[in-house]
Amino acid sequence: MSFWKSFYKKKDGEPSFKKQLKGLLGYSPGNTALYKTALTHRSVKETSDENNERLEYLGDAILSALVAEYLFKRYPYKGEGYLTEMRSKMVNRTQLNEIAIKMGMKKVTLFNKSDASLKTSQIFGNTLEALVGAVYLDLGYKKTARWVLQRIIQPHMFMEDLENREINHKNKLYGWANKNGKSLEFETIGEKLENGRRLFTVAAVLGGKIIAQGKAFNKKDASQIAAQAAVEKLGIENSDSIGNGY
Repeated sequence: MSFWKSFYKKKDGEPSFKKQLKGLLGYSPGNTALYKTALTHRSVKETSDENNERLEYLGDAILSALVAEYLFKRYPYKGEGYLTEMRSKMVNRTQLNEIAIKMGMKKVTLFNKSDASLKTSQIFGNTLEALVGAVYLDLGYKKTARWVLQRIIQPHMFMEDLENREINHKNKLYGWANKNGKSLEFETIGEKLENGRRLFTVAAVLGGKIIAQGKAFNKKDASQIAAQAAVEKLGIENSDSIGNGY
């Protein structure tokens, strides 16, 4: 029996993988292998053609573009700063992870379940991005736009709540730096293997000086952690510091 068949082997009273996938997507996919790759974390498959990191990269870009288009049409009189802030709120790590779990992705994502840290990490939000990438490759842009609207935005992203929600720390820090005429970069300053996975250390570099660091199993999460530490260190308390460019 293959690895996939053994992992998704149907148990008494449990739905098959195809049924789980149909329930998640709302349709029966043609290329099942593509979706299996999208749902496979690198903690169980190291090679890039077998895990979802490449699809996550694609899905991240597609989702960002679709959300930008949605906001552009929904708010015809809002400026760039507002639209950028709202997009950041809609696609930030924590938000996407919460949505992914509500959609049931924790049940169908293939990851190393013996690693307790993964169960409480942001991998499901990352996997949701990979799933968007798979939907895009399978259905094309227009159908993906409709799928994202119907399965992600409308049932899980409530605009009034998001308008009142605090912006993520990374964008807040960018806004503060812009307003105060300082350069801001996030640099990867460390990478090591920990329990068979790559642990990244990312630094928030303000005006050429490291002011805070963050560690996580992907660079996006590490940079957000570094940004949060920097925001706390600088005493940036509210979103009034946000510049129009961020």
